[in-house]
Amino acid sequence: MPSYFITGVSRGLGFEFVRQISADPNAIVIGTSRNKEATEKKVASVLGRSNIHILQVDLTDYASLKKAAEDTSKITGGSLDYVIANAVVSDRVDYRDIGALVDEPELVEKSCLDAYKSTVISNFHLFNLLLPLIRRGTAKKVIAISSGHADLDMINKVGVTSAVPYSMSKAALNILVAKFSGQYSREGILFLSLSPGLVDTGSEGKEKFELTDAEKQGLNNMIAQFSAYAPEWKGAITPEQSIKMCLDVINNASVEKGDGGAFLSHFGNKQWL
Repeated sequence: MPSYFITGVSRGLGFEFVRQISADPNAIVIGTSRNKEATEKKVASVLGRSNIHILQVDLTDYASLKKAAEDTSKITGGSLDYVIANAVVSDRVDYRDIGALVDEPELVEKSCLDAYKSTVISNFHLFNLLLPLIRRGTAKKVIAISSGHADLDMINKVGVTSAVPYSMSKAALNILVAKFSGQYSREGILFLSLSPGLVDTGSEGKEKFELTDAEKQGLNNMIAQFSAYAPEWKGAITPEQSIKMCLDVINNASVEKGDGGAFLSHFGNKQWL
């Protein structure tokens, strides 16, 4: 019975991971959410599967993460096969080009620190807390959902200037994954960074707001830059498409194949779009 621990499952990519993986009745799927009750109701109404367990978790709170690891051990009997670190905190600042932030030092500092804490520090703690369970698992795979925004070659090639705190935190996450891989690949544990592509996750659960002129400009610039980077790109893909491809990469990747610490796209290479 393969077991999965997935963060941020209330909507978007996290919920789609749960949907696709839990289709196997033998799988044990443990998802985290900041709103357990609402997520459980959604899981019950949309999926209605008994192999899904939702835990109340605040990823920025160490005690909350520690309790999640303890609860997971009770659910699985002390082992874990897969960790999918999917949760992310978005910020309106990411819509803006870096040049539009030059006069807002306090906003820059807050956004960067929030992104780093939620993306890097939280996963640093999470990986350490779940390692004893992963060691006793069979698959031994820890996957961090990253982004093509963290690829220096792509940024430099087309000059992507928006999503600054987000991109910086994802780049740091990639380094964290590589460091963990360097330490634990000798035990056969795979640590891998994986970009899901540009995905249309809709507006469910998101704060509704009107973009400012600077945010609109940053968003338009980003789309134009992506189109220049990949002229054949047809636009955002669906969560279903993205997660199916991501799971193929996860299932095929291994330490033995040299994937430890790698940063791959949903295509299994460096093609981000």
